[in-house]
Amino acid sequence: MTGIPRSPRGASKFSGATRARAVRLVRENTESFGGESAAARHVADQVGVTVGTLRRWVREERAEAGEVVPYMDWKDRRIAELERENVELSQTVEVLKAATNFLRAGVRPAPTTGELCEFLDLYRDQFGVAPICRALSAAGLLIAPNTYYAHRRRGPSKRELWDTTITEVLAGFYEPDEHGRRRRESLYGSVKMWAHLNREGIAVAKCTVERLMRLNGWAGVTRAARPRTTISDPEALEERRPPDLVERRFGVLAPNVLWVADFTYVTRIGGRWCYTAFTIDAFADTIVGWHVATTADAGMVAASFHHGVEYRSRQGHRVTGAIHHSDAGTQYTALHFAGQLAEADFTPSIGSVGDAYDNALAETMIGLYKCECVPQGSPFNPHGFHTPGDVEAATGDWVHWFNTQRLLHRLGRRPPAEAEAQYYAENHTDHHVGTQPGSG
Repeated sequence: MTGIPRSPRGASKFSGATRARAVRLVRENTESFGGESAAARHVADQVGVTVGTLRRWVREERAEAGEVVPYMDWKDRRIAELERENVELSQTVEVLKAATNFLRAGVRPAPTTGELCEFLDLYRDQFGVAPICRALSAAGLLIAPNTYYAHRRRGPSKRELWDTTITEVLAGFYEPDEHGRRRRESLYGSVKMWAHLNREGIAVAKCTVERLMRLNGWAGVTRAARPRTTISDPEALEERRPPDLVERRFGVLAPNVLWVADFTYVTRIGGRWCYTAFTIDAFADTIVGWHVATTADAGMVAASFHHGVEYRSRQGHRVTGAIHHSDAGTQYTALHFAGQLAEADFTPSIGSVGDAYDNALAETMIGLYKCECVPQGSPFNPHGFHTPGDVEAATGDWVHWFNTQRLLHRLGRRPPAEAEAQYYAENHTDHHVGTQPGSG
C-alpha cells in the first residue's frame, strides 16, 4: 500500500497552514519524544486537535509526498507498541536514576519548580523535556513541559532572589576570606545562625536558613568527649575537704551568687603542655576569670579566680559571700587556694570524687572552649598555636566574644553580657550577697 487518500479540505475546520505546521512539528520532534505517537500526543494538545486526526494528517502528508506508508497488521503494530514502551520504560529508569536526590524519602523537602527546571536543564539534551516530565510526574514530582518552558521564559522568582541573597550572607560567615579566616559566627549551627541574622535585622525564616545551610554543606561545630585532666586528691579526707554546697543545682537567680571553676589542657608546645583555667559565673555563664599556664598547679587556678574578682571589681559589682564550686582536683583542694578563697570572702564547695556531673556547668564551658577556640582552623586559631602567647591571645579573644556576642540557648539566644545587663537594669543593684543556689 503506497498511500492513503487525503480527506477533502473543505471538510476540515483547520486551515492548511495549521495542518502543515502541526505535521511539521510532529515530524521534527518524533526523535526527541521517542516516537511519532508521543510527538503527536504533545503537538495535538497545542493545536487543539485529536491525536487520531493529527496522525491521519501525518499519513496523508507522507502519501502526498510519495513516501511509502507501510501497512502493519495487528501483530506488527503490537510488537511496535511493545518496543516503543520498552524504550520509554528504559528511558524512565535512567531519568529516575538521575533524579535520585529528589526521590530519596525523608532526606529533604519536596523540590521546588525552580529546582526541577534546573534538573531539566541538565538532562534535556540527553532525554528530552517531555520524557523527563513524564517520568518525574509518574514518581509524584508533577511538572509539565509547558511549565518548564514558561519558567525558562520568565525571570527568577522572589523566593529564588531571596535564597540568593541569604546564601551570599551565609557564605560570608561560613566561607574563609582571602586570609583563610572564617568569622566567629561560623561556629553556629542553623538555629543560632537564624537567631543571629534576626538580631542583625535580617528577618529570615528558620527553615530557610536550615535549607540553605544543608544545601551548601555548612554546619556549626560539634563537641566531642575530652580526656580527663583533673586528678582527684585521694589524701583529701572528707572532713578536710569542703562539702558540696551546690549538689548539681547550678540555676541561680542573680550574678555573683555561684562561681564554678575548671581547667583543661590545650596543646603541647616546645615539649610542655599548655593549660587554661576558667572561672564562670553560673547566673549567665559569664567567664569572669581565665588564665593560661604551662604548669597545672594551684597557682594557675588561683590566678583565674583573682582575675574574676578583679573583673567584677572593674565592673563596679562587689562580690561577698559567694560560693566557689569546683571538682575535687588537687589544685582546688590545696590549702593555699582555700586560704585565698577565705580572704576574698568566698565559700568553697567541692564536688564528690570522680563524678563529672557535680561540676557539669564548668565541664560544659570547657567543652565549648575546646571545640570553638582550640582547633586549628577555627576563627580564633586559624594557623595553629606555636607559643603559649598564641594560646593566651586566642583565649582572650574567644572569652571576650563569648561574654559579649555569643548566643546561648538557655538565655533566650542572647549573650551573657546582655542577660546580666537586663538583670541589673531590672533590679537597680550593683552587687549581690552570695546565698545558696536555687534549684534549676
